[in-house]
Amino acid sequence: MITWQIDSMAVKPQEGSYTDVVVTAAWRCTASDAGYAASNYGSMGFTGPGDNFTPYADLTQDEVLGWVWANGVNKDEVEANVQRELDNLVNPPVVQLPLPWAS
Repeated sequence: MITWQIDSMAVKPQEGSYTDVVVTAAWRCTASDAGYAASNYGSMGFTGPGDNFTPYADLTQDEVLGWVWANGVNKDEVEANVQRELDNLVNPPVVQLPLPWAS
């Protein structure tokens, strides 16, 4: 299962006539299965508020994730990376076996 979340947001208290304008969002993408998990995380900066300004209290995680993806985070690429990391945890491509002569 792959999930996305916003971990935190930094805001400008005042920008023009707007208050609490989001300028940065920290995001995390996690793939999990069979007790294993792999994550990728980062942050995305945003320019000033646009014509469709949403007050801070009315923002949803889905809306902010939409901004993250629209402003340069490649959703499909990040998901493929965390899935690959998870697959390598569940089925490691290289393992270390005990020495055959060790008892």
